[in-house]
Amino acid sequence: MGCLGMAGPFPLAMWANKAPHQPLTSAASDNQWSHSLFALVPSWTRKILFKRESDLNHQLLEDVSNMSVSSEFGITLQKCGVVDVEHDPQTAYITLVINNTNTLLSTNITDLILLDNITGLRIQKTSGNTTTDGVQIYRKRFLQGGEHFVINYSALLDAKEMWDGRILTLPAKLTFSSSSQNKTHLVSLTASFTITEEKKTKIMYSHAITASGFFIAFFISLVLTCAVFLIIYRTQIFKWSFCSKNQEIQHELSQNHKLEHSQFNSGDLFSEDIIMNDQIIDILSFEEPGNMLRALEDLEVASLTRADADLEAQRTQICKEVIGMMLKNMVLSHNLFPHVEKKISSIFKKRFLAMEKEIQEEYERKMVALTAECNLETKKKMEAQCQKARAANEEAEELMKKINEKPAVEYRNLLDRLHRLDQDHLKRFLLVKQEEYFAKAYRQLAVTQRKELHTIFFAQITNATLKGELKLEAAKTLVEGYSKIQGDIEELMDFLQASRKYHLNRRFSYREYLISKIQLRHSHVSALINAAATQISSLLNKMERAGHLPESHLGMLLDRAETEINFVKQKFDHDLKQEKQKLRQKLITKRRREMLQKQKEHQKEQLSFGDPFKTTNDITHYLRHWKDLLSGHTIEFEELVEKLDNEASEELKELLFSLTEKAIEEFKRVQCGVFVQELVKLNVPKLFLLEAVEEHKKEMAVKHEQLEREEHDKSMAAEELLQFTRQKLNQELETGISEQKKLRSWERSVFMQLLSLPLSLSEEELLRMRQELHCCFSQVDSSLAWPKIRARTLLQTFEMEQRDTEMLKVDQNLAMTSKQHSKMGKTGSRNRNKLDILKKSLQAKILIYEDLVKDENLNKIKNELQLEKEHHLRDLENKLGEYIASLAFQKTVKKSKMLELYTAIINVQAMLFEQLSTSKTLSKLECIQILEAHNPEIEELDRKLEYEMLHKDSAQQHLISRQRWILDGLGLSSEAVETNAERHVTVLLRQAMNKCRQFINLYQQSLRDEQWNCVVLENLLENIEMDAFLAIYSQELRLAGYLAKLTRVPMGMLHRVLNWLLPSSSQSEVLSVLDSINKYSDGVVDSDSNADESGSCRKRKNQELWQAREKKVRQDLINRSLEKIPSLKNRKDR
Repeated sequence: MGCLGMAGPFPLAMWANKAPHQPLTSAASDNQWSHSLFALVPSWTRKILFKRESDLNHQLLEDVSNMSVSSEFGITLQKCGVVDVEHDPQTAYITLVINNTNTLLSTNITDLILLDNITGLRIQKTSGNTTTDGVQIYRKRFLQGGEHFVINYSALLDAKEMWDGRILTLPAKLTFSSSSQNKTHLVSLTASFTITEEKKTKIMYSHAITASGFFIAFFISLVLTCAVFLIIYRTQIFKWSFCSKNQEIQHELSQNHKLEHSQFNSGDLFSEDIIMNDQIIDILSFEEPGNMLRALEDLEVASLTRADADLEAQRTQICKEVIGMMLKNMVLSHNLFPHVEKKISSIFKKRFLAMEKEIQEEYERKMVALTAECNLETKKKMEAQCQKARAANEEAEELMKKINEKPAVEYRNLLDRLHRLDQDHLKRFLLVKQEEYFAKAYRQLAVTQRKELHTIFFAQITNATLKGELKLEAAKTLVEGYSKIQGDIEELMDFLQASRKYHLNRRFSYREYLISKIQLRHSHVSALINAAATQISSLLNKMERAGHLPESHLGMLLDRAETEINFVKQKFDHDLKQEKQKLRQKLITKRRREMLQKQKEHQKEQLSFGDPFKTTNDITHYLRHWKDLLSGHTIEFEELVEKLDNEASEELKELLFSLTEKAIEEFKRVQCGVFVQELVKLNVPKLFLLEAVEEHKKEMAVKHEQLEREEHDKSMAAEELLQFTRQKLNQELETGISEQKKLRSWERSVFMQLLSLPLSLSEEELLRMRQELHCCFSQVDSSLAWPKIRARTLLQTFEMEQRDTEMLKVDQNLAMTSKQHSKMGKTGSRNRNKLDILKKSLQAKILIYEDLVKDENLNKIKNELQLEKEHHLRDLENKLGEYIASLAFQKTVKKSKMLELYTAIINVQAMLFEQLSTSKTLSKLECIQILEAHNPEIEELDRKLEYEMLHKDSAQQHLISRQRWILDGLGLSSEAVETNAERHVTVLLRQAMNKCRQFINLYQQSLRDEQWNCVVLENLLENIEMDAFLAIYSQELRLAGYLAKLTRVPMGMLHRVLNWLLPSSSQSEVLSVLDSINKYSDGVVDSDSNADESGSCRKRKNQELWQAREKKVRQDLINRSLEKIPSLKNRKDR
């Protein structure tokens, strides 16, 4: 492929629905085992690559190297470009081409992520997202077979880092998912690309020569232009009518082609659900009968994963709409100003968009990282398995050199079979492990998104409250309403999830029923064809036994019969494959058309759904309507899928039976038209031949009736199994909904228990607790795909463990037997015996692979999943308890820290009073007077506490009266009772039952409000007590400062004492206390240097006294600490 160029920097991302003009070449392939079914999960945001068109103009530019790589899935990745060296700075025009050369409709490429290295380039304009690592990221959700995807951009070369011979290596890496015939692969391709810097030579032009050449060229071109216009004018009048008509025809054909293409082949118009549903046609048409159920199971996992993504998108959309409706309801109830509501709603929208973008980027990062990790793990495991196989093969080769017999060949065949089984099971195990990795990552992202939704709501409510945009009562109303609605949303999503699970299980149980019927048809057809084929050889053998056919002719005729039979069978297989391919295209086209029509109807209903609810204040009715709408859509879609599946099965049945009849007729033609004629030529009696042919016809009729009867009986058994399975699914649906309701009830009880705890929390802390509560309980549900994926992983793990155990026993028996036989016989016999022992060992190992019992493993898996679910719920409860405990612990730490500071100041005061008394600075009476002057602060604190107690009592009385008022409003009015007194008792009972639920809800709401307010009041009282305590602490600091002023205590000594008294405080906290004492002492506290410099006798005496005081304080603290240690105390007493 030649390099592409452009006349200017026209960045574009272009969908090409036709084949490219230039052929795309294949250069390399990738590892087929770097895949996962979870790669079918789509991206969560809208497409960022749009359909555009642009012309590419070629110009003479400097070439750079380009590279094309392709995978075995028909995907070609190319990167090429040119550099414009005529302008400064030099500009590189680069083109990326991704081509899906596979023409099958159901072969689709999804989740394309292209990482383009742009190190050393300055991008001018592009549709990608440039990262700090010098990489552009392009994304596309679909690329159907026969389409290609082109990305063009321009970039400036960094002039500061240019030199001759410099090489820029800019590879492009593509990661995508390929799904065809129910096989899904996650593939990675890398295309190399380099730019080599060369010297640039400047050429100075002569302006005079340039000007003269310009005028000469201008004159000649003017003459030629006039001549051309004259010719065009003469001929245009004759050609105009023909051209106009031709353009109309071409335009009509173009429009018809575009319409047909957009309706049937464009990946943009088909959802991933529809494309994924095409795979059932591949399974029913082309999968081997023995592999159909496994392929169906893989498709089931992919469908469950897709359903999880749909449900998550619906949850997010409902939550966002509900928040908007709550704000509008606050405006309608005059609790919020309209302009404030618009501002908050705008902030919510921005935060939601930012959240979705972050989640999408994190999803892409995780997918790339997990793909690389899974590829590495697969490579290591497969290399280890290959090394093991090579070692076994080498040992077999050595043994076969010594024994050149038939058993050696049989041994090698058994060894190869064992290696294939080992490799197949290892691949299967790695596949399900990768599914688990991706499913776990997807679940984590879903939980993160739910948490972010709650975080955004509570953070915005808190910010609006702090700014004064939202009143505290309005905020409490919003939070309470949000909590209630979140409970309703969780119940709605539980129902939708259970309903989707039920319908998907019902879909796949019906598909299992269809597969069982197809397997019966295949066995039926195979039996009929084999019976018809054996009749030819049977006829020849019968003629030979009757003595009508010489033995010399029998062998020749039997060889010819085998050739004819093989030809008919091969023609049958070829015709069946070709007709299935045609029928497949027809079925997929019809299937997509009907599914697309149904999906458009559903989308139209969903889009028009929100209009009646834009001004409503009944969010519960809104959620109920969502429930009915989505449930109805699911039922309609599943009915359509079941109808289409059944129609496909019936058409495949008709095709199979019609081709089978043709094959049987062909066998009859070969028998009667070829071999009967040959036998007649060989003088076989014609009457005997006709009797044999008629007998064969009767045998075929009997065989046909027998097979139909067997098929009918097995079909009836399959239908009974299908009905039983559907009844079981109905019971599982009811059980699942009931269990989930119990879990939601457990949530509410946990919340009520938390509120009943002796907590003291502020409004902000309560909001954070609510947020944490919602974040925890939004994880109570389980995704649809995770239990299935986890069960597959556990099954593979248990089977591998069971196989390893059995293999170890076989190896141990082999070692013991080999040791016994090594002591017996000659060398040749020992080798033969060893070969026989190894063959038996291989046969035993092959049986281990083929005869594993799964019933025990299934029970273990069920128990393991239940244990994991219980552990998950216990972890959520523990996490919430840890959060509440951390809040209480923080408050306790704060109180203990304050108490420690207060105790330290009291000890400092005691030390200073003692120093004053010892030094005779103050008398005892003067010290008492200082303390008495300190008492009014404590009396003021008592008065404040008494006032707050009265305030608390009045608040509690208000709450009780409010609750009584609410409960009184629930009862029947006296007038209603008098009116209904004459009616029948059942009427009153029915009315009471109707109000029962309302009474319970309002009572629970009232109880929550009372507990909420009690928690807040308790926190308020604690804050008031703390404020009073801080006032006392400040007064004690002031007294300590006054005493320090009187005693002139040295600063260094006081610092050391505070360090001893505050062992758990940081140095900054100790210095803060020291500064406060110094501030209250008017800065007259002596420093150590002043004390050292003083030469007076009094100063020296005071210094000695302070040193003695310091030692005494230190010794007292040591003794007090020793008393707290029982063992040391007992030793001291002895």
